[in-house]
Amino acid sequence: MVSSVAEGRLEALQVYKLLQCVLKGDAPHIKKMVQLGVPGLIDLTEPQEGKSALHLASEANDINMVGFLLAQGASPDVRDRKGRTPVMQAAELGHDDVVALLVESRADMKAVDAEGKGVLFYCLSPTKRHQRCLQLALNGMADVNNVSLVGKPVFLQACEQAGDCESMCMSLLERGANPNATSQATGRTALMEAAREGALDLVRGILQRGGNPNLLEKSRMHAAHFAAEGGFLEIIQVMSAYLADLSVMTRDGNTPLHYAARGGFAQCCRFLAQRGCNPKLKNLKGLVASQIAKDNGHKMAMKELKKAEQLHYKYSKPGVVNPNERWALTLHDWSFEHEVKLRAAFEAAEDGVSSKDTINGETFISILLAKGAPVDVDKLQEIVLTHDKKREGHISLKEFFSGLQYLQKAFVASSYIPKKKKKKSGKAGKGKKKGEFILPLPICTLPPDLVQRREDGGPPLFMIESYRHFTDRNRFDRDHPPKHPIEDDSAWYIDEPEKIYINISYCVKTGDLDSLLLAFGQQVAVDIKDRFYRTPLMTACACGNYEVTKFLLKLGADVNACDQYNWTPLHHACHAGQVDIVDLLVGAGAEVDAQALNGATPLMRAIASCRFSCVEYLLQAGANVQAENKQGKNCLDFAWTFGDVRIISLIQTKFDSIPVSEDGAKKEKGTKQEPTSVKVKEPLPTSPLVSKPALMKEFLKESIILQNTRISSAALNKMDISFVPKTVWVMPLTAEQPAQKKEEQRQHHSNQVAFKDDLVPFDQNISEKSQGSAVDNRQQK
Repeated sequence: MVSSVAEGRLEALQVYKLLQCVLKGDAPHIKKMVQLGVPGLIDLTEPQEGKSALHLASEANDINMVGFLLAQGASPDVRDRKGRTPVMQAAELGHDDVVALLVESRADMKAVDAEGKGVLFYCLSPTKRHQRCLQLALNGMADVNNVSLVGKPVFLQACEQAGDCESMCMSLLERGANPNATSQATGRTALMEAAREGALDLVRGILQRGGNPNLLEKSRMHAAHFAAEGGFLEIIQVMSAYLADLSVMTRDGNTPLHYAARGGFAQCCRFLAQRGCNPKLKNLKGLVASQIAKDNGHKMAMKELKKAEQLHYKYSKPGVVNPNERWALTLHDWSFEHEVKLRAAFEAAEDGVSSKDTINGETFISILLAKGAPVDVDKLQEIVLTHDKKREGHISLKEFFSGLQYLQKAFVASSYIPKKKKKKSGKAGKGKKKGEFILPLPICTLPPDLVQRREDGGPPLFMIESYRHFTDRNRFDRDHPPKHPIEDDSAWYIDEPEKIYINISYCVKTGDLDSLLLAFGQQVAVDIKDRFYRTPLMTACACGNYEVTKFLLKLGADVNACDQYNWTPLHHACHAGQVDIVDLLVGAGAEVDAQALNGATPLMRAIASCRFSCVEYLLQAGANVQAENKQGKNCLDFAWTFGDVRIISLIQTKFDSIPVSEDGAKKEKGTKQEPTSVKVKEPLPTSPLVSKPALMKEFLKESIILQNTRISSAALNKMDISFVPKTVWVMPLTAEQPAQKKEEQRQHHSNQVAFKDDLVPFDQNISEKSQGSAVDNRQQK
């Protein structure tokens, strides 16, 4: 459907008025305008960007307004000036509810914009909501083989982000996407992009559905080049099982072996050299793979390449037979990849005639040929004769899949699986060796006998009263507050709500400053500890609440208080990776080198969270980079374990800048830097229910001089009729303030802060490190 742009002043004014009503959610006015306005007003688009009412409602994720506009006859296929439909814009923003409603309204899911991109292009983002939008679009029969005007298929676009969107790529592939999708501009295929991203399951899925592993891009790059460049050994093994040519050269004369050597991937180098890559082949720069590994300082890779060069030289001599023939290696890789399917076929063919571990030779050959074995009948006969040395007519499946009967041990797939180290049992009669330092952990919760309780027997002191403003809602609300406190007399005839006690840590996390003010006005200590030994300041630092931290520091909270692990608020702030809170604490006098129970300093916590800004700030504040914990590890050890390249470089530079003393030990220059600001305690804010004039009157009431003056003037027995309101009106939040608060929170933390799977910086760093180690383990197999 071609959209209609408003023409003339009348249509333009009515369209803009309609868009304003959509933003305000004024449904009655919209209905009136549709009935009495210009014909087809609901589908008219404004002249600037070409947006219609349905575009605006879809962008705002207003599901009710979208449903109302559709009920009023709005077309779901109206387009803006860029040719985008409402479902495209909703999918781009991840508004899955709007996409579902538009799909139910039979929106055209095969429509394309001015660039030739369909709705699936707009669903490709690494979030759960975009994943749901993609599934809805696929259920609506969107074109999985859509190609943009520049010649890029949507499946190829998805594979470019396979590291984050692998599940989306698999969904497209299962719905019939072309496994050989190729960019007309660069010649790159979906398989190349999947191999570059290290998406093993996606690579396997593409090859299983007929993807060609030997296509080349315009610079003659092969999919194996991308896999070798990233060190993805398992992907190279899968490609070898599907008859990929691993010895192809680029225009620069580089084979996949050159790329693996440049990255220092020793296991990849060994596998590629065994599967056909010539280790003595030079590129256009005249370098062999071992020279590249040596120049980049990769000793293990260079060692493997030297072994490969020796084997290549040995088997290149005339008359020397290579015991590991190329066809045998291909058959082994193919059988290793399809082992599950082959075993199922063998069991079904034998049907219990023989044991599960053996099979008849003729049946073995027929099944392998039926499953597409990459060898002919003569080679399979050789395999049968190799395994059936006693000529009994049966071969062992275990021996066949291991490959040890027709290949050397170093060439089989099992040699790439990392071996588990056996634990050595201690010898009897000998004393135990002194073990490592074991940290004694105290009880994690506060014992009941140490919990501070109220004098009246109420809840513990860390359970504070929740402040709730109550008034007569029939008379006053946030849009119509009282003009003067005396006007709100609803507290005299409305029952006061029952008191609700909540944990003070919960108030800190939610930023409930009113309840905190009420508690501190009731003489609750600002450094009260909860069941987990945490003060409110520690909790505010741990959850990254800047406003509450600033508020507590103004009340005089102790910046050097410790919990049961001797963590100070600065430890918690560095663990959370909040540099602005770290700045507040250091400025308030926090000890920069405070040691926890295990000897860890705030600088170590910042390094473990992989927050460069925090590490840099602490070093500028004078943190001791040579401090060690009780395991003997210093900040540089932490940087190598937890940090990234920038943090390692920063810590190493700091270490190198420390002068060496006469005895050979490094000694820091000068003294510690003093905090940049001085801690100034401000007066305690009062509760919303307590005012300073009332306290002053109580003080003057007991003054002897005042009483004598009143007696002489006969004013002692006069009745005080001055009005004191029972409550002070606190202006509630407006409708825009909560949304603004959420926006500031997302800017301060991240866009994922509102989701359940959001991780703190330390957990996020550990997750990334574990995923990286898992990839390294796969590369070493």
